[in-house]
Amino acid sequence: MLVRVLKKVIATRYVLALREGGSLPGLVEADDLGMYVVKFIGAGQGRKTLVAEVVAGELGRALGLPVPELALVEFDAVIARGEPDQEVQELLKASGGLNLGMDFLPGSLGFDPLTFEADPGFAGRVLWFDALTGNVDRSWRNPNMLLWHGRPYLIDHGATLIFHHNWSGADRFVGRAYDAADHVLSGFSPDLAAADEAFAPLVDEGLLRSVVGLVPDEWLVDEPGFDAPEDVREAYVRHLSARVADRSWLPGVAG
Repeated sequence: MLVRVLKKVIATRYVLALREGGSLPGLVEADDLGMYVVKFIGAGQGRKTLVAEVVAGELGRALGLPVPELALVEFDAVIARGEPDQEVQELLKASGGLNLGMDFLPGSLGFDPLTFEADPGFAGRVLWFDALTGNVDRSWRNPNMLLWHGRPYLIDHGATLIFHHNWSGADRFVGRAYDAADHVLSGFSPDLAAADEAFAPLVDEGLLRSVVGLVPDEWLVDEPGFDAPEDVREAYVRHLSARVADRSWLPGVAG
């Protein structure tokens, strides 16, 4: 079930830089003794990556998809003093305040479509979700899926919701077809009809408001064209509601 607020923890130790992604996420220990893969507010992609992670990730969790738990990670830039890597130190200094953490899955493996199987039901649900959110980053080249204790997990949704990079033209994205040619699960006969029947009625205005409400105000302030964070939230709800109602992107998925 969707939580009403994201868990908030305080970073106590920066453990390791994870250099697989362009945003330079890091493994961080927090005051709850948990370990988190953290994306930082000071990274080059900026706060919209974190917003997309929350909105898409928590929407996926609400639909029952396996997304690791997300948490807000309070970071004191003083932690950067002990970091020997200059690039990482500068990133940490620029990231004081709230950042986003994903529960670390120790021992997980990257999903390889040549090695691991996915049933059509699961493939269809993931593909439907990725199409709705416009995820351009779950290809066979970069699946952004992990296998942990034999179960797949969906990670890294920072490249979703690309419409929010150009709010003035966001309406053009409402019916845009999703290109699934390179999707990592397209070869597993995804059952999109079943996914659409199950998911479309669930993604209503109430669910979208709950999900968008999890985004901290400080990641939404001073958005060009909007007077207040709540206005930005309303724009997300309007756009995603319109996309669910339209669903002309589904034939593009199937093709």
